[in-house]
Amino acid sequence: MKLRAPAVPLITVDPFFSVWSPDTGLNHTETEHWTGTENSIIGTVSVDGEKRLFLGYHQNIKKIPQVSLEIDALSTKASFKNDKIRLDITFTTPLIPDDYRLLTRPVSYLEVGYESVDGAEHEVKITVSANEKICLDEEIDSPVITESISYKGLTVMKMGNSEQKPLNRSGDQVRIDWGYLFLASDCPDAQGNVTESSGEKQIEISAPIKENQPLVYYFAYDDIESIEYFGKHLRSYWNKDGQCILDAISEAADEYGQLKKQCDEFSKKLFDDAFAAGGEKYAELLSLAYRQVIAAHKLVLDENGEILFISKECNSNGCAATVDVSYPSTPMFLLYNPELVKGMMRPVYKYAESDAWKFDFAPHDVGQYPLLNGQVYGDNQEKWQMPVEECGNMLVMEANVALVTGNADFAKEHLDLLEKWCRYLIEYGADPGHQLCTDDFAGHLAHNCNLSLKAIMGLQGMSMITDMLGDSEKSAYYRSEAEKMAENWMNTAVNEDGTTRLAFDQPDTYSMKYNMVWDRVWKSGLFAQEFMDAEIADNMKHFNKYGMPLDSRADYTKSDWLVWTASMASSDKVFADYIAPLWLAYDESSTRVPLTDWYDTVSGRWVSFRHRTVQGGLFMRVLMNKMRAE
Repeated sequence: MKLRAPAVPLITVDPFFSVWSPDTGLNHTETEHWTGTENSIIGTVSVDGEKRLFLGYHQNIKKIPQVSLEIDALSTKASFKNDKIRLDITFTTPLIPDDYRLLTRPVSYLEVGYESVDGAEHEVKITVSANEKICLDEEIDSPVITESISYKGLTVMKMGNSEQKPLNRSGDQVRIDWGYLFLASDCPDAQGNVTESSGEKQIEISAPIKENQPLVYYFAYDDIESIEYFGKHLRSYWNKDGQCILDAISEAADEYGQLKKQCDEFSKKLFDDAFAAGGEKYAELLSLAYRQVIAAHKLVLDENGEILFISKECNSNGCAATVDVSYPSTPMFLLYNPELVKGMMRPVYKYAESDAWKFDFAPHDVGQYPLLNGQVYGDNQEKWQMPVEECGNMLVMEANVALVTGNADFAKEHLDLLEKWCRYLIEYGADPGHQLCTDDFAGHLAHNCNLSLKAIMGLQGMSMITDMLGDSEKSAYYRSEAEKMAENWMNTAVNEDGTTRLAFDQPDTYSMKYNMVWDRVWKSGLFAQEFMDAEIADNMKHFNKYGMPLDSRADYTKSDWLVWTASMASSDKVFADYIAPLWLAYDESSTRVPLTDWYDTVSGRWVSFRHRTVQGGLFMRVLMNKMRAE
């Protein structure tokens, strides 16, 4: 990967079990949780009695020089070299999207191997340790307990909070303070130990290693209970039948060789498909985004045994199952497993169909991660809702699920609610009032042209859904409403010179019209391709060094919307020209965080937001090419 990743994924399982390096030099600084708080893992190699650091930071241990770093969708590989050996390490989390056992099993791999470079034989030992902060929230000062376990040929170290209170809290910057961290090795000569430094405990495993015979370490986290869902505590999918974590680790150890090959094949196909859609820089962006997007979710089963795929709105307000966060993430999941999109929508439907939801439009969220007991955004005050936004989002997501799966059966289960939301869009969507949209950080805006596009595409989506259900009369009705609204949009949003406005009543303004992309994806013909190409050409006049601003109000932009807007272009070259500044922003940004979607186009610096699922939206061009070809 030529891209200098702003942060490097190491362990990426879910919003709590998350370890990153904020530097491409993996032994330059402490490893972190996605929030930026310390989640320290340290790796050392001892060569003929001389200890060197290859992972994390320790002030009293010299570093072995890092000579390479490669990141693909599922693995991070680094090499280190001195005058005696070359050391190779690979972190892999097998987040295979259509295998729920692998997708949810909370076990991540670290493979370590070496070869001599001076022709001599060497005595080499690897030591890996994990700090107690991985299983404690920074506000918690309860002591941890540790245990050494031998299990089916594994040496296992266990650590966790001495006060176990599963699902005791929710929040954005909150980390887990329940459950247990496990570090394991299947080396027969491995030795586990507990150390303490500055009042903090670490579990560690040391093992001798032979040349060209790699060791594998296993990091695992048993959270015991994962999600509170309308008062019920749900466990993760992997242990739905009662599998214990030690058996899961043993199973993961047995499967490593085969799984590593499967992960490499998946990562290669992802890169190749992205390269074909948008070139090398685009492929690198998608490869870096993939693990982040998956790992901001938790997959559980509801009382009916159906999938719930719960997102956390990371680095925003910690909301769970947020509709306008799910909506931009769907291109990735529509490509790799549309059942996961259904899993995002089920909590929203359950809540919206309950007596607790009092409005005639779709909710914003279903709780604050990991507690899903009803919307928390804006304290449910009507002025803080996003009515047109969320109604349109649910309709577009539902239409895409129907198109990708080839049937509208899932939509049929909730047809009354979808039609209710359509009625809201017909009444208020043509010229939205003083409402928030998903870009709520920019504040309320009346007459929002892009928000009106959301309503248009929502109605078009419903036309396609009802057509697939065999109701031609309703399909024609919703198509007619979408056409009327689109015609009105062209008459009110477009200036005399052909450019478009931020708001219908604001000439000499501009904004990304990213919601229009579905018209191109669906080939629904509400807007001419010539108009889209002219819009893109005008957009490029507003570019700064690191891309196009979201709109004329500020210099910041959103990465997902930038890619959606670029995907409207009929020219591959124009798309690539749009993507290049985004790639450059991540490559040069001085802000070292997991891929931000909200950054400044002048400085390239992070404004806010990190580790968010919305980066699944970067996959739009790949999805568009696939759907238009079918």
